Amino acid sequence: MGDSVPADIRLFEVSNFESNEALLTGESLPVRKNPTMQFDDGTGPGDRLNVCYSSTIVTKGRGRGVVFATGAYTEIGAIAAALKDTGRKRREVKRDDNGKASFVSHLTKWLLTTYDVIGEFLGVNVGTPLQRKLSQLFLYVFGFAIVCAIIVLAANKFDPRKDVIIYAVATAVGTLPVSLILVLTITMAAGTKQMVGRKVVVRNMQSLEALGGVTNICSDKTGTLTQGKMVVRMAWLPGHGTYSVESTNEPYNPQVGGIEFTPLQPTDLPAQDQEAKSHSINPHDEPDTNEALKHYLDIASLANLAVVEKGHKDNGPEEWLVQGDPTEIAIQVFVTRFNWNRMSLSSGPSPRWKQLAEFPFDSEVKKMSVVFQNTLSKDTHIFTKGAVERVLGSCVSMEESGRIEPLDEPAKETILANMEAFARLGLRVLALASRSPVTGLPEDLSSAIDRSEFEKDLVFRGLIGIYDPPRPETRDSVQMCQKAGISVHMLTGDHPETARAIAAEVAIIPSPERMRMVRRDIADTMVMAAHDFDHLSDADLDAMPELPLVVARCSPTTKVRMIEALHRRGRYVAMTGDGVNDSPSLKHADVGIAMGLNGSDVAKESSDIILTDDNFASILNAIEEGRRIFDNIQKFILHVLAANVAFVTCLLVGLSFKDDSGVSIFVLTPVEIIWMLLVAGAFTETGLGFEQASPDILRRPPQSLKYGVFTPEFLVDLVVYGILMLISILGSSVIVLYGFNDQGLGHDCNSEYSTSCDTVFTARSTAFTTMTWDFLLFAWQLVDFRRSFFAEIFEKGGSFKAWTKRLWKNPFLFWSVTLSTVLIPPTLYIPVINHVVFMHNPITWEWAVIFIAVGVFFAGAEGYKWAKRVYFRRTVAKEFRKDITDVELYAFGRYMDGSEDGSESNCDVGKKC
Repeated sequence: MGDSVPADIRLFEVSNFESNEALLTGESLPVRKNPTMQFDDGTGPGDRLNVCYSSTIVTKGRGRGVVFATGAYTEIGAIAAALKDTGRKRREVKRDDNGKASFVSHLTKWLLTTYDVIGEFLGVNVGTPLQRKLSQLFLYVFGFAIVCAIIVLAANKFDPRKDVIIYAVATAVGTLPVSLILVLTITMAAGTKQMVGRKVVVRNMQSLEALGGVTNICSDKTGTLTQGKMVVRMAWLPGHGTYSVESTNEPYNPQVGGIEFTPLQPTDLPAQDQEAKSHSINPHDEPDTNEALKHYLDIASLANLAVVEKGHKDNGPEEWLVQGDPTEIAIQVFVTRFNWNRMSLSSGPSPRWKQLAEFPFDSEVKKMSVVFQNTLSKDTHIFTKGAVERVLGSCVSMEESGRIEPLDEPAKETILANMEAFARLGLRVLALASRSPVTGLPEDLSSAIDRSEFEKDLVFRGLIGIYDPPRPETRDSVQMCQKAGISVHMLTGDHPETARAIAAEVAIIPSPERMRMVRRDIADTMVMAAHDFDHLSDADLDAMPELPLVVARCSPTTKVRMIEALHRRGRYVAMTGDGVNDSPSLKHADVGIAMGLNGSDVAKESSDIILTDDNFASILNAIEEGRRIFDNIQKFILHVLAANVAFVTCLLVGLSFKDDSGVSIFVLTPVEIIWMLLVAGAFTETGLGFEQASPDILRRPPQSLKYGVFTPEFLVDLVVYGILMLISILGSSVIVLYGFNDQGLGHDCNSEYSTSCDTVFTARSTAFTTMTWDFLLFAWQLVDFRRSFFAEIFEKGGSFKAWTKRLWKNPFLFWSVTLSTVLIPPTLYIPVINHVVFMHNPITWEWAVIFIAVGVFFAGAEGYKWAKRVYFRRTVAKEFRKDITDVELYAFGRYMDGSEDGSESNCDVGKKC
C-alpha cells in the first residue's frame, strides 16, 4: 500500500487490491481490481479492471502480474507524448502510394513553407483570430499610408520643401492606428487584473480575447460541475418513506442544508409530484417517534469507521473536521444530522454502545460488519452495510412499517427496483441490515473469526444513496451559458448512468420529461460511453447531426478527439481539467482552463487560465470578461479607424484648396494631427478599454470567428461615422474659408504666419476644434453600439441623474473627455503656441460654426443608432432576444418535435412546441 506502480501490469493474482487512477481518469475514488475479468482492445483505461497502470498509487492490498508496457509505451507515457510540441516548421511532402514524391510536390512544399515563415514573421497566420486580423489590418493600412503620402507629394508636384514632406509624413501617420497597440496592451492588462478578482488567473494573454469567441465548453465533472465530495442524497426505509437531503456548499457540515421526507418509495418519485408530497422535518426530533429509523441510524452510524466532529484546524476557527473513507464520511455526516454520531454513541464516560468485533470490507463479500453490545440492555447486535445484492443474500427478513416481515421474492424485487431508481438518479447505493441477538462470539476476540457465521439471517433495514453533488450554482451557470449561445459538454471518467443523472440535474441535457420529446437520432447520441465514441471514425463523427453532450468513461484520447471534432465543425472550444490525463486536451483546446485548488502542476502548465476556486461558475465570469474585453477592443478600434478615415479624407480633399500662389493649403497642420492621435485619441481610446460590460453581454451569441472584430455591422459603422465626421470637419472648414471670406487665402500659409493667412489659420482652428469635439463625443457614443447616448433620460423610468451616473461609471473616459476638452482653449488663445506651434488663430464667431458642425455629427450619430435599433428589432433572431422564460426549451427546442416517438422535428429554438 502506498507504492507507485512502475509499469503497466496485467494482473493475475490480487488480494483486496485497489489503486488510485485519478492521474489517468480524473476520478478520485480508488478502483478495485479483478484479474479474472477480460476486456477487448477498445475498452478505456478506466474500465480495464484487470490492469494497473504506471504512476498510479496502490491504496489497498497487494497483487502480482505481468509487465506489458514501460516508459513511453504506457498510458501515462502516451499522455506525455501528446504534450510534446514537435516544433516543425516545414510542410510535409505529398507522396504517392509507393512513397515517391514528384518535383512539383517538393516545390509546393518549399513554397508553402516559405509562405508559412513569411506569414509567421508578419503575424498573419499565428496567434488568435483577433491578432491575425489586426496584423492584416496593419499591413493594409501601412500600404494605404504610403499611397496617401504619395498623393500629398503629387498634389504639390513633388515639391521637396520641408513643410510638404512633413505634411505628407503626417498624413501617412494619420492613417495608422498608432495608439492601438498601447491601448490593446493596457486593456488586456486591466482585464487580467479584473479576472483575478473573479477567481480567474490568466497565464496566456491571448486567451482573454479568445474567451469572447468560445462556442463550446467541454468540462470535467468531478470537482468542477460537482463539489468533489461524497454526500448522502436519499435514504429509504421500507414501509416508512424516503428522506432527501438538500444540496449545500458545505457537504461536511451537518448543520447546513435541510432534510425533507416523503412517504413515497424511490420508484414512485419520478412519476409523482415530489415537491407536493415532501415536507421539511426537524431531524433531531425524528428518531424519538420512529423505532425503524433508530435501527437504520444505528447501522449507518456504527457500521462506519469515519470520524465527523467539531474541532480546530491549524489553530483556526471551530469547524467540522472529517477523517476516513469518503463514502463512510458521507454516511456519518448524514446520521450526525439526526444527532446520531458514532462518537456520541460509542465513546465518552457512559457510551450507549461497546464494540466487540469488526469484519472489514472485503472485495469478495462486498460488505462490512461490526458487532456491538448495548451497554444498557447487554444485547449484542451485528450491523452490516454493503452492496445491495450481497446484503440481500444475507437477509431472511425485512423491517416494514415497524414489523418484521419475511424477505420473499416480491419483497426482493421491490428492493431491487428501488435500488435501480436510486441508480437512475446517479446515486451509489448501499444496503443496511442488522440482527440481534448475536451468539457464538469467542471469548478471545483476537483469534480468527469466521464472518460467514455471523453475517447471516439478517434483517434488511433500508437503502442509502450517495453521490458527488453538483455545486449549487452550477445549474444556473450552465443555463447562463446556454442563453449566451454556448453549448456545454461533460467529458467525465464516471459511469454513464451517473454522468447522465448529473448532466440532467445541471441542465447539460434535457430533463427526462423533455428528453422523450427529443428526436430519436439526437437522443440516442446525446449521452455516449467513450467505448462507443472512440469506435466511430472521424467521418462518422462529422456525419452525426449533433456531437454528444455527455461522454462517460473518458480517456485522454477521447477528450482530444471531441475537441478535434468540434474544431472540424468550426467551433471555438474551452476545455477544463485538473489531472495529468486532461493535459493533452487542455493543450488542444482554444482555451485551456485548469483547476487551481485540486489541479495538477502538469495541467496548470498546459492551460491558458486557472480557476482559483475550481468552480464552473468562474468559467462564466471569464467568458463574460472575455466578451467585455472583445467589445471594448471593437469600440476603440472603431473609434480610431473612423476618426482616421474622417480626417485623412479631409486632409486629402483639402489638397484641392489652393492659396493665392496656387499651392495646396493644409486643412490641419502636422502638429494638430499628432495632437489628435496622441493626446485626444490615446486617452479616450484607453478609456473605452475600461468600459463596463453591457447588460445583455451574456444574452448574445459568441462573436463570429469568421469576421472577428470586423463584422458587417462594424464596417457599416466605420463608413457611416467616418462620413459624418468628414461632413462635420470639412463643412466647418469650408464655411470659414469660403463662406465669409473676400480676401483670398494668402500666400505660403503652410510654413509661417502672416496677416494674409488669417482666414486659413482661423479655418484650421475651426476644423481642429470641430475634429477634437467630434472625436471626444464619438467616444461617448461608442459606450454602446446601439443604445442612444441619452437612453437613461428618455427610456421608461429614466432620469438626468441616471444619465450622469452612467457617464461617471467609467471615470477614466470621463476625465479623458473632460480634460481634452479643457485643453482646447489654451492651444487657441495662448500666443506663440497658437501661431507658431499649431499654426492656427484664435476664434470668435466661428464657435457658432463649431457648435452647429458638432451638432450635425451628434444628431447624425443618434439618427444612425435609431435606424440600427429599428433594423435589429425587426430582423434579429428570436433566440437572442432578452426574455427567455424557459431556458431548457430555448437550449434544446431545436432537437424536439413535440411528440414522444421522435419521428420528425417541427420545433425551433425559442418557439413553443
